[in-house]
Amino acid sequence: MDAYRTDTGAEIAAVAARLVVEDGLEYAAAKRQAVRQLGLSARTALPDNTTVDAAVREYIAVFCPETQALELRALRELALLWMERLAAFRPHLGGAVWQGTATRHSDIYLQLFCDDPKTAEWTLIDQRVEYHPGSVQGWRGEAVPALTLRTRCAPLAQWVLVHLMVHELDDQRGALKPDATGRKPRGDAAALRKLLASAEAGNQESTT
Repeated sequence: MDAYRTDTGAEIAAVAARLVVEDGLEYAAAKRQAVRQLGLSARTALPDNTTVDAAVREYIAVFCPETQALELRALRELALLWMERLAAFRPHLGGAVWQGTATRHSDIYLQLFCDDPKTAEWTLIDQRVEYHPGSVQGWRGEAVPALTLRTRCAPLAQWVLVHLMVHELDDQRGALKPDATGRKPRGDAAALRKLLASAEAGNQESTT
C-alpha cells in the first residue's frame, strides 16, 4: 500500500508539474487537475508541495531550461521594476518568480507591508494604475487584501498579472521565515538584484 501511494504521488506530481510549467497553474489547482487527468478518485492522497516543486524543477531541466531561464529573467526584471515603484511599502517578491520556477505563464506576487493598508491603494490611484481589488489567503491562513493589475512585459511581448498582497507593517516579521526546505519564501529588492546578478554571471561563464 505504501509503495502504491508513493508511485501514485509521484505520478500526480509529474502531471502536475507539466500543468504548472505549460499552463501556469498554481500547485493546488495543478494537483487537482492531475488527479482528474489520471482518472483517479477525488479522495486520492495528494503529494505535498515540496514533491511537486521538485517535479517542476525536473520538468524544466529536461524540457525547457534555456527558454525558461529567459522568461524567468524577464519576469524578475519586471517584478523589480514594480518593487522600485512601490518601494515605500517594503515590497517582497514571492511565488514562482522568486523561487525560480516561473515561465511566461506565471503571475508576479508581491507582498507589501504598510502602516495603513489603504495607502497602497491610494498610491495606485495617484499613479493612475488600473487594478482590481480582492483578497487572498495569507501565510497564516488569514484573509489578506489583494490588488491585481496588468502590466506589459516587453521581452515576452505579452501582458502579465501582478498581484499585490497588502499586509500590516507588523506582519513583515514573519515574511522571511524559511519554509520546510530551508528556503526563504520571498525576498526584497536587494535580494532579487542579487539573484539577477548571479544568473547573469552564470550566463556569461557558460558562453565563454
